[in-house]
Amino acid sequence: MTSALLTPDDRTYQVRTFGCQMNVHDSERISGLLESAGYAPADETTEPDLVVFNTCAVRENADNRLYGNLGNLRSVKDNHPGMQIAVGGCLAQKDQNTILEKAPWVDVVFGTHNIGSLPVLLERSRHNQQAELEILESLEAFPSTLPTKRDSTYSGWVSISVGCNNTCTFCIVPALRGKEKDRRPGEILAEVQALVDAGAVEVTLLGQNVNTYGVEFGDRGAFAKLLRACGEIEGLERVRFTSPHPASFTDDVIEAMAETPNVMPQLHMPLQSGSDKVLKDMRRSYRSKKFLGILDKVRDRIPHAAVTTDIIVGFPGETEEDFQDTLAVVEASRFSSAFTFQYSIRPGTPAGEMEDQVPKHIVQERFERLTALQDRISAEETAKLLGTRQELLVTNQPGSKGAETGRLAGRAPDNRLVHFSVPAGEQAPRPGDFVTVTITESHPYHLIADPTAQDYLLRRSRSGDAWDRAQAESCGVPAPGGAAGAAGTAGVSLGMPSLRVGS
Repeated sequence: MTSALLTPDDRTYQVRTFGCQMNVHDSERISGLLESAGYAPADETTEPDLVVFNTCAVRENADNRLYGNLGNLRSVKDNHPGMQIAVGGCLAQKDQNTILEKAPWVDVVFGTHNIGSLPVLLERSRHNQQAELEILESLEAFPSTLPTKRDSTYSGWVSISVGCNNTCTFCIVPALRGKEKDRRPGEILAEVQALVDAGAVEVTLLGQNVNTYGVEFGDRGAFAKLLRACGEIEGLERVRFTSPHPASFTDDVIEAMAETPNVMPQLHMPLQSGSDKVLKDMRRSYRSKKFLGILDKVRDRIPHAAVTTDIIVGFPGETEEDFQDTLAVVEASRFSSAFTFQYSIRPGTPAGEMEDQVPKHIVQERFERLTALQDRISAEETAKLLGTRQELLVTNQPGSKGAETGRLAGRAPDNRLVHFSVPAGEQAPRPGDFVTVTITESHPYHLIADPTAQDYLLRRSRSGDAWDRAQAESCGVPAPGGAAGAAGTAGVSLGMPSLRVGS
C-alpha cells in the first residue's frame, strides 16, 4: 500500500506519550511509521488530522488521564471533518474493547505488539467508516524493524529487549508486553552505529530489565559484553542504560561500567521498598542487604557514580516498621534522586487483590516523609559538586526559566541537570555541543554554573553540526557552513525524565 493511498490529503498528526522511556521510544517508531505513510507532523497553530495516544497502564491515574483527554477531543473531532483518534500502548493492550465502549469516537485501538499495523488500521477505519481494534497477544515484529523519527539529533534510545520474565505482584507490564525478547548483539550495535553516523554522541540502551539481556539466547554475560562493545564505537561519547533489576545485577556489569570509558557514571537501580517483608510480598527476588551491597560495589569501582531509584509507598500490608526500613535504606543509599510513587491498585495484578490495603491518608503521610528525606539527601549530594569542573552535553531544553535567566541547559556525565550561562563575548553552543564549566551553585535537583570567560570551554561536535543541518532542513534552507546555532533554539524534547522526587 503506497503512502499516497494511505494519506491522499497530506494529513497531519500528533503523538501524545504517557509513561516510561520505552513508550517514548515506541512513539519515535509511531512517528516514523506515520511519516513513511505520508503524514506530516502538525504545527502548534492548527488541530492535527490525527491524534495518537501512546498510553501507560502502570498507575491508576493513567486511565483517568487518557479518558479525560479523549473527552476533551470529542468536540474537537466533531468540528474537524475527517479527524481520527488512535489509542495504543499498554492501556490499550489492557483495556481493549473498554476504550471503544467508553469513547466510541475513537477510530483505532492497537496494542503493544503491533505498532506496525497502525497506518493500515487508520486507512481501514477511514474506508469502512468504523472503529478498528487489533490487539495481538505476542510480538508481531521487533520494534527495531520499524521506521523511526528520532526526537533528538544528539541523543537516542536503542531498545535491546522487550517484555519481562519477572512476576512482581504490583506490575502489569509483563501481561501487556509479554515475555522477554532479546535482539541479537549485531542488530543492536548496527543501530547504535547508524545513530552515531547520523550525528548522535549519546545512546541509552533500553529494556524492561535491561541487565537480563541475553537470557533468550542463553548468554548470561551478554549485557556486560554489549556495554564493552559500545565502548569500541568511534564517536560514541556517552552510553547509558535503563532499567536494571537488582536481582540480576552481576559483577561483570559493574566491571564493564568501570572499564568502558564512554559508559557514564550513572545507575538507575529500582529499590521499590527497603523492607524485606514487603520485597517478599512484591516478589522482588532480592533483599535490602543485597541491594546495598550492589551500591557499595558500584561506588568502590566508580566513586562518583550518581544512583537514582524507584520507590513505592503504601504497598498492601506495609507497616510503619516496614516504612522505617525503607527510610533507613534510602538514608544509606544516598540516592541523587528518587522517583517515588504512592501505591495504587492495578486490576489484574496479585497486589490488587491483597488484604491490608493501606489507607490513603497514611500513604500520603508516609510519602511526604519520604520525599522530605530524599530532598535533604539530594541537596547534600549535589552540594558536593560545588567547585567541580563538569563537561556538559548541551540539550535543546533551556528550562522553564531559560528565557528569564538567559541560561542554557546541559547534562553532566552523571546525568545531573546543569543550567549554565555563556560569558559575554563567548560563542554560544548548539544542542549536541559540549561545554566545560565550574559549578557555582547547587540545588537539590539541579546545578548552576555561571562561568567567567576564562572558566568556559566550548567543544563543538558532530552532533552540533547535525543539529544545524536538521534546523536548516526544517526551514527548507541549506544548512549553514558550521555557523553556530542561536542559543535556546526550540526543539522537540527527547522525553528523558527529570531527576526529581515525586511523580
